[in-house]
Amino acid sequence: MAALTVITPSIVYGQAVVRVAGYNIKHGRGMDDQVDLPRIADVLRALDADVITLQEVDDRTERTGGVAQVAVLAELLGYEGLHGPHRPYQGGFYGNAILTRLPVRSHRIHQIPPAAGSALAVQEVEVELDGAAAPTLSVVSVHLAGSEDERMAQADAVTSFFRGRTSPVVLVGDFNGRPGSPVLARLERDWTIVKKVGPRFTYPADTPDREIDFVMVRASDAVAVLHHAVVPESMASDHRPLIADLRIR
Repeated sequence: MAALTVITPSIVYGQAVVRVAGYNIKHGRGMDDQVDLPRIADVLRALDADVITLQEVDDRTERTGGVAQVAVLAELLGYEGLHGPHRPYQGGFYGNAILTRLPVRSHRIHQIPPAAGSALAVQEVEVELDGAAAPTLSVVSVHLAGSEDERMAQADAVTSFFRGRTSPVVLVGDFNGRPGSPVLARLERDWTIVKKVGPRFTYPADTPDREIDFVMVRASDAVAVLHHAVVPESMASDHRPLIADLRIR
């Protein structure tokens, strides 16, 4: 994996710089068809992020050996790990996850409309920002799926959850839609889709030809984007990771 430009997260008077990351890990299965959580952990460690959202995470399922994947990754990284299940799957659960090294004030699972009858949810972690004017930041792990109509309903549900929220919110994850698509256009009514520096494509990881993973913030929030990029990792999953450095005022 190529070296990253690292902006060290910091707290200064009245504001915080927070690095968020997003990664659809395909339950740890890489482009070589091997499930390898230590390899995923190596990728995540290099991101040096304060909050990491993950999509397609297994929790004690048969296909991944009954392992609580977020617990394993949290232990390998020294982060707090929280699973955000969509639904039961193969004796365990399947869904999103969030890893963080910031203090967690709250953790919520928000159910969204299903895809082809399969339950879906987005996962929110509200982290504390000591010393910043905004005392908390909500980071949301998002995975939209299904037909365009299903994803449109899911996008509307996600927006509705945070419409009255007064603290800053950032969405990070796999939206399964490309820029200019109806679903992304709908989201742009309420969210700013953060522009990436350099290559934009995130899928498939070995030869990416589409941009379907995004970071989104609300225009009404006091959030400035310092840097946002795709990480050139081509083996550990079928998606490439995202990083974004945010100044929270």
